[in-house]
Amino acid sequence: MTDSSREDAPAPDLVDGLMQLSFIVQAILGRLAGEHGLSVTQLRMLAVLDDREIGMRQLAGILELEKSSVTGLVDRAERRGLVRRNAVPGNRRAVHVTDTEEGRAVVRLVREAIRTEIGQLAGTLSDSRQDSFRRSMAALIRHYVAEHDIPL
Repeated sequence: MTDSSREDAPAPDLVDGLMQLSFIVQAILGRLAGEHGLSVTQLRMLAVLDDREIGMRQLAGILELEKSSVTGLVDRAERRGLVRRNAVPGNRRAVHVTDTEEGRAVVRLVREAIRTEIGQLAGTLSDSRQDSFRRSMAALIRHYVAEHDIPL
């Protein structure tokens, strides 16, 4: 199939188009995470922790994982020097997790690579289409976050 035949193909409906676009973004994230020896979930964890300290239970909620799965993620990242656990003063059972400088450096590198690659993809659209797409995405994100009361 040539590029011109792809341009002539009918546009996907909204849901199918959003799903296909999410698959493209996930493929990019997976490749970039793999280049740093990480899974997409580990990369998400590092992005969530970027310059903040949060509890294991909150981290599990954000990542939509069981606490035991998050414990394994943190264990592996801690062995690599990407995160560290901090005791919570006054609560011997509670542990907070924060990223290290090395973890923040990985997030910065991957985030820049993502911006470059997805920016090139978005750059194939005219400025007015980019602006329209940006506004539409923002509206969808605002609606979802408000309806599901989730932090992003």
